This record gives sequence, structure tokens and C-alpha cells, in this order.
Amino acid sequence: MKSGFDNKKYIKIQSKKIKERFKLFDKLYLEIGGKLFDDYHASRVLPGFEPDAKINMFKELKNDLEIIFCINANDIERNKTRAEFGITYDVEVMRLIDNLVNLGFLINSVVITLYNNQRSVDKFINKLNRHGIKTYVHTFTKGYPSDVDTIVSEEGYGVNEYIETTKKLVLVNAPGPGSGKLATCLSQLYHEHKRGINAGYAKFETFPVWNLPLKHPVNVAYEAATADLSDVNQIDSFHLSEYNITAVNYNRDLQTFPILKAILNRITNTDIYKSPTDMGVNMIKECITDDEIVKEAANKEIVRRYYQEKVNYKTGLVSMEVPDRIKVLMNELNIDETLLETVDKALEKSKISNKNVLAIKLSKRKIITGKETELLSAPSALIINAIKVLSKIPDNINLLSPSVLEPILKQRKSKSPLQLPEVMIALSVCSVTNPVVEKALSCLSKLKNLEAHATYIVTNGDKKVLTELGIRLTCEDKFHSDNLYYD
Repeated sequence: MKSGFDNKKYIKIQSKKIKERFKLFDKLYLEIGGKLFDDYHASRVLPGFEPDAKINMFKELKNDLEIIFCINANDIERNKTRAEFGITYDVEVMRLIDNLVNLGFLINSVVITLYNNQRSVDKFINKLNRHGIKTYVHTFTKGYPSDVDTIVSEEGYGVNEYIETTKKLVLVNAPGPGSGKLATCLSQLYHEHKRGINAGYAKFETFPVWNLPLKHPVNVAYEAATADLSDVNQIDSFHLSEYNITAVNYNRDLQTFPILKAILNRITNTDIYKSPTDMGVNMIKECITDDEIVKEAANKEIVRRYYQEKVNYKTGLVSMEVPDRIKVLMNELNIDETLLETVDKALEKSKISNKNVLAIKLSKRKIITGKETELLSAPSALIINAIKVLSKIPDNINLLSPSVLEPILKQRKSKSPLQLPEVMIALSVCSVTNPVVEKALSCLSKLKNLEAHATYIVTNGDKKVLTELGIRLTCEDKFHSDNLYYD
């Protein structure tokens, strides 16, 4: 894959800007916009951006920082899911904590925002506490969003329990948007200033990129990624008025800035920021090395998001307004589904065979498919076909012999085709004694970041393995079968 982004330069200049902001205060609460690590959206729209770029730049500061996680109680209650991994936000928080602890970072606590005595939330709190993770609950702030006198008082932020912190830099992170990071930061600023501590707030921004055009595909891809939140990119009128510089921000920050500015002024007795853009630290544009490569990658991500939200509608997770909103964005950029070359190939093969099909693009000129059979699911067939092609194994050679598959089939209660997790285990076992299979499996890493399209909604077990292989999967909004349950 061609690179259009300089990751090393980004780490260098972004960390420099954060350190400059850090020096302005006795303690800085830094809200992390986007993912602290595993930022696959950024790596997809900015080829060359490393998914762990953000956490890597904090490694040299880890002795001076601690991390607070926020999670919206309503997201726990409705089992909101992080799409890349297919896991709920509460599980994602625990996964992130484990990863950060293993890297040597200090986890301060988890804050449950908009808590309202939800039973599922209480279970989550109990689980964290029994693992030694400190938790806090924040309820709806009285007076929010317009009554500043009440918000910045003992009836407002004062109701929230003060989170004891010991480091000069506090990262405030979350499993996804709408988790209450900003509210937690402001609540902490209120309590810190009551204690005579000159605490400040800033935002580690990734998207939208303030100094790229409003309709640049990278910024539009952000809109597509947050379509379920109705986020819309807009010109920052406050920044334009103050500095006569055009900057891009998004509607929620623009709508809340007047009240946020008033709250910050009431807490700190000064106007720290003149615009929402001032609050952020974002050096993305300066590190784009090939704008055409980046535009193409971002356009493809918009199409992926469209397919994702169509599936989410089909499975009852969102209203039709969400995919429709992304379709409007695609029309504005004059792109459609055929931008992903695997789409037509998969649909064509499915029409001919009347089977569920997956197609994957192995190279510029080579797209191969895998169709469902009585023995193999479509993803299972696709992966076998793909690694045979990549390892130059003739098509007539079977990687899995009947003698290997027969015991698996006997042990299964289900009559459905073998799913990809089962096939991967079988291949791994065979590779111990079969050098041909070992050679084929050695090519699995070549599947990372390749585009694949399915003519149906891929089932969870197959999808999980495809995700672990790094394949960028899109699906038609069609169920695997007419059965309500499929294992």
C-alpha cells in the first residue's frame, strides 16, 4: 500500500505542541479525541498513519501522566458496540485498561457518566471494583447546558465526586464518542480550582482536521464515521471572526463553545480560548505527504461506512436516516459503491452461482472469490483460495483432507458449513506435518489491509477472524438466510 502520511513527523510535531500546551498549567486535563490506540479509522483514511501513533507519543511522558476512562451509562445499558472488534463499550474499556497497564501506564479510574441507577451499569461497576479499578459515577449536571451559575456551583459540578489525581498530565479517554469526556474534564477543573490548582483543559484532536477544506474527503469521512451522532462539519465562525482564518470544526463543539467558554471563564477567571479550534492540538495536515493517496483512501472509507450503517439498519441498530446521511455525503463527493472494486465481482459471482460469496482484492489486477458450499462457509472458502494463490499452490491441491475434516464434522451439532474459526484451527493442526499447508499459512499476513466484500451479512464468528487478519470487510445488507437464527 502506498503511503500518503508521515507518521514519524506526526509523532514529533504533535508531541511538541502538546508539551507547549502542557507548560501553560500546573495540571492539564487532555481530552483524547478518537482512539488512544488501535485507531484504525485514522490508519485507513491516512495511509501511513500507525494505529498506535497516539499512545507511542505518550510513552516518553508516561511517568508524568495518568489516565481516566469515561463511559456513558446509556451506552452500557444499550450494549453499544465498537465496530472494528465487535465488542461492547464496557468490554472495550476493560480491554483498553489491560493493554495500557501492560505498557506501563497508570490507570487512575473509570468514570460512569449520566448514571441513573441502571442495573447493568451497577454490575459493570462491581466487576471493575473487584478487579481493583476505582470507579466514580457522575449524574446529569444540574443547569446544563445554559444555566452557568448553577453548572459552576456546588449544585452542578460540585455534586460530582472529585477524582483524586497525582500527575501533571491527565489523559481523559473513552471507548467512543458521546462518553462524557468533556464534562468530566470541566468537573475536574471546577474541583481543582477550588483547591487552588491552576488546572487547564485541551483536546488532542484527530478529526475533523481544522486546516483541511470543509469537504476534503478526510473530513467527510469523519462525518460518515459519526453519522449516527448527526455530527456535521462546519466552518468555525469564532475562529474566523477572531483571527480571520478559516478553520473546520464540528457542530457539537461549535454549538457548545459559548457555554463552554463561559464555564471555563467562571472556573478560571480568564478566557483561555477564543474558539473551539483553539482548544485542539491537531498537526495532521502538516504530515500529509500525498494528498491524492489520502483522498482516495478517505473516499473508500466513506463507502465502507455506508455499507456498515446499511447493515446496522438491517440488524436494528440505527434508523435509515444514518445510511441515508452517508449516501448524501457520497453524492457530494461524486462517489458510489463501485469505488470498492470487490463489490461488483462478489455480486456477479453470487448471481451466477446463487450462493453467498466473498470477494477479496489481492493485487491491482487480481480479485478472487470464495462461495459457500455444503462443507465451507464463504469466508472459509475465500481464505483457503486466497492463501493458495498467494503461496502459488495449484488449485487442484486440497489444503484440508477429508480425514482431517471428518472428526470435526462428527463432533459438531450444527449442520451448517464449517466456519472460519474451525477451518483456521484445522489448517494450523495440519501445518505441523504438512509443509504445503505451512507455506500457505505463512501468507496470511499478506491479507492485512486488503479489501473484501460479502454478498450477505457475515456471521460473527467468521467476521471476528477476518477482522483479526486485518481484512477490510464490507457486507451487503442481506441476511445469510431466511432463518431467524444461524450459528
